[in-house]
Amino acid sequence: MSGMCSHFRLVTLILYLLAIDLLVVTSRSFPDRRTVQLHRNSNQYRVNNNRPIIGILSQDLSKSMASVSPGSTSYIAASYVKWVEGQGARVVPIKLLIPGGGASLLTSGYSKAGSILYELAIEANNNGDFFPVWGTCLGFELLLYLSAAKRNYLTSCESYNRASQLKFLSDASTSVLFERAPLAVMKTLRKEKSTSNFHHWCMTMENMTTSSLDKFYRSLATSTDDKNLEFVATIEAVNYPIWGVQFHPEKNVYEWGTNLTSVPHSSDAVKAGLYFGDFFVNQARKSQHRFSSEQEEASNLIYNYTPLYTGNVSSSFLQSYFFY
Repeated sequence: MSGMCSHFRLVTLILYLLAIDLLVVTSRSFPDRRTVQLHRNSNQYRVNNNRPIIGILSQDLSKSMASVSPGSTSYIAASYVKWVEGQGARVVPIKLLIPGGGASLLTSGYSKAGSILYELAIEANNNGDFFPVWGTCLGFELLLYLSAAKRNYLTSCESYNRASQLKFLSDASTSVLFERAPLAVMKTLRKEKSTSNFHHWCMTMENMTTSSLDKFYRSLATSTDDKNLEFVATIEAVNYPIWGVQFHPEKNVYEWGTNLTSVPHSSDAVKAGLYFGDFFVNQARKSQHRFSSEQEEASNLIYNYTPLYTGNVSSSFLQSYFFY
């Protein structure tokens, strides 16, 4: 994704697809904690939308990925698509599940487009329009960056190609994300090295406090890197339906690269990875966003694109979708 034209097309698609008649948020101050906690008002948002569509934001191409599809400008790893499709949702490329990857938080088209979408989501939720957001790995880091008024509080760490357990914090038991999680899933996450980590930057609990991000997000769980540095692994926004994980739950199920030696593929680890996808899809079921017609819906779905094999050029993704 490159150039301002791409960004305006993206915003137009988001505005039209999700029926949000809003201006982009200009204030980046933390919201008043008295803001209605949309994600906790389960009675208000028990919408039975059994045809949920989740947008996935594409990201900038590396040189190796560009070689697979010359002329393309961005891509989405197929594992992200499968992760939500497997839980009963469909996908439209370029929207709001913020995937992981290696793009810059400061300069990439991914970051700039993600910023626009984040602001639209905040504004939508402030106006009572339920608009859930999920961030994985780089998406997790991008959420923290944007929520801190575009200031970077991440610290260097070594947690690449590493499987880890989760250390649950006190807020986990009362969180929307974990309060109804199956006991078997919680046990797996706590006892087994069941989360797949591929990152060189981490958010510490200390920096959550220093940045005041602990006023926006509840830290639900931590993990440790190769040098025993403890970092935040899971977050949930206090007043918004926004969640993020530093690890890759989709890799447990769908990524099998020969260099991904740490990815846990046990039956229990797979179930744990799928739990997060199931949770987010069920959040999407609370939304009544619709396309204006079946024809328009069909023309925008990811089924219009064919994934290509990328395991020969990427150590992270076996298949990817490419966009021009």
